[in-house]
Amino acid sequence: MSGSTAKRNPSDFLKQVLGRPVVVKLNNGTDYRGTLACLDGYMNIAMEQTEEYVDGKLKAKYGDAFLRGNNVLYICAQKTVKK
Repeated sequence: MSGSTAKRNPSDFLKQVLGRPVVVKLNNGTDYRGTLACLDGYMNIAMEQTEEYVDGKLKAKYGDAFLRGNNVLYICAQKTVKK
């Protein structure tokens, strides 16, 4: 590691993506894509403008979605497209 590489932990990442578009993958393989509204210490997640994808195909759209933390496999930042 170089001296300029800063250590990051999951808490820093979650603070950085709060209010931004994310992809949340569940243990069953379902993806939820939307804006990360908030989360708690148990990784329970509230999302806004959420789309549900099963096997890569859009299945449903929700205004708000609440995901239980023990079902979450990972959270990643979604790339934003500049218009």
